[in-house]
Amino acid sequence: MQMRDFVVRFAGEGGQGVVTSAEGLAQSSTQVGYHALTFATFPSQILGGPTWTQARISVDPVLSAGDDVNVLVAFNREAYDAHQQDVLKDGVVIFNSTEFEIEGDDRSFGLPFEELAKSTGNNRAANMVIMGSLAHLINMPQEHLISFVQERFNRGRTEDAEIIKSNIEALSLGRSHIAESGFSLGELAPPEKPKEQQVMIKGNEAVSVGAMAAGLDFYAGYPISPATPILLYMERNLVGKDRLAYQVSSEIEAITAIIGAGYAGKRAMTATSGPGVSLMSEGLGLAWIAEIPLVVVNVQRGGPATGLPTKTEQSDLFGCMFPAHGDVKIPIIAAGTVEECFYGAVKAIEWAEKYQGPVILLSEMALAERVQNITKPDLSKIQEAKRVEYTGSNGYLRYAGDELSPMPIPGNPGAYVANGSEHDHMGDTTHLGEHHVHMTERRFRKVKLLESDDYESDQTDNSIAILPWGGSKGPAQEAYNDLKKAGLPVSWYYTMFLNPLPPKMLEELKKKDLVIVPELNYQGQFSNILRSMGVKAESITQYTGLPFKARTLVAKITEMTNANLKEATRA
Repeated sequence: MQMRDFVVRFAGEGGQGVVTSAEGLAQSSTQVGYHALTFATFPSQILGGPTWTQARISVDPVLSAGDDVNVLVAFNREAYDAHQQDVLKDGVVIFNSTEFEIEGDDRSFGLPFEELAKSTGNNRAANMVIMGSLAHLINMPQEHLISFVQERFNRGRTEDAEIIKSNIEALSLGRSHIAESGFSLGELAPPEKPKEQQVMIKGNEAVSVGAMAAGLDFYAGYPISPATPILLYMERNLVGKDRLAYQVSSEIEAITAIIGAGYAGKRAMTATSGPGVSLMSEGLGLAWIAEIPLVVVNVQRGGPATGLPTKTEQSDLFGCMFPAHGDVKIPIIAAGTVEECFYGAVKAIEWAEKYQGPVILLSEMALAERVQNITKPDLSKIQEAKRVEYTGSNGYLRYAGDELSPMPIPGNPGAYVANGSEHDHMGDTTHLGEHHVHMTERRFRKVKLLESDDYESDQTDNSIAILPWGGSKGPAQEAYNDLKKAGLPVSWYYTMFLNPLPPKMLEELKKKDLVIVPELNYQGQFSNILRSMGVKAESITQYTGLPFKARTLVAKITEMTNANLKEATRA
């Protein structure tokens, strides 16, 4: 029987090509029509330290990095010891026999990665040796890999032909050496090429492209893991007339710079992680009270403080929805897939301009570094976000009205005083309680302008629902599909929009006996917020720095569902 799904894990130390190997395998597979997704986890030092990546190749769309490993590629002994227990019984371990030997494991085969690469005249071709051996294990045609090599290294340089030749030779060496072992996993079924054109992209890149498609004018950022690639992308690409991206000296400067740009009429954004959001707290409060559009992207990592700077977590929801002192509740969009990183960024720019205030887009480490094929967005269909601007005469009261008023741009008609103190309709400072009441209610009413019934749902008649958020969507959806096949009476809900929640979805959730929320934090932050809104929500939590496994969620959701149904029967 042909395989429809294949998972390989590359484990070693930083700098050994672990990440490059996974991404190369994923890219070569998607070029011929497979679906692919990668996961990477590594320590915070520049070189060294335990690093591993996983690539999942499938005939069908991929939802998660996979629970079990078909092949482990161990670059050193420590990697083998740490990961060999995750390899399936009928799986294979390929180890770097130049570095170490394994005895007593009949699933293992030694391959001298570096030596074989050197024999081609290209010391950097070790990854191709590995890819060739993997291709043999799943009977992937050699022409698929040759095509990938030719496309990757044909860059118009005089040395390209020699580089291509050595890499193809490395593929063949890896293939022939693993063939001598007698190992085979069978045959990966032929790809069923998606009808739509695909693009291979990382989550951070998707955020960047989405924001630019929505008309981003100005970007200021400070380097911080795992958000730095967004800054680097913007510095290279947000160029041209009336566009600017630059690196600032701190997160405080970043938030104040985009406040200034938003005040001046520009679509403005920064990206950071949890520590940066903490430093931006006062600036976010200013943008909220002064009603200035801007977007902050928070690529979440393990916290608090420095915490786990290169691991994934979903523990910043409280800090982002309520980042400032006083009555503040920031609009939140949380991307759950690489594709949603793109469309979430588009929507975040749109929201900021629409309601005239700060918006936070949540991503997370596992999404930021994930490489995945997605349907190529049609940029011609993305409309640039535009705020409602004032075009009348002077004497305009900027903060008059109960909800939204057109925004004057400095230098154009209409006096504009953007005041961080409580203010009257003109924008002048006031300490009168009646103005504070009116302005507070105005700021919260404006958020309702962002409400829409944009959400996913399935099996809605069941009294128990699963509601993941952010990057836990994929494993939760994989678990839900298994549970549905098994006949467990649970329903499915999901949305990117955490504040404001889709009103219709919220009303449906309030009617459920139990809403199960998988989330990567200790406190069960989203279920806490849902309970404050009248939803009977309970979390499945994990805070290891790694994503959920679908198997874990299947077991826990089944346990919670059966316990709830049993209790309901007793009642």
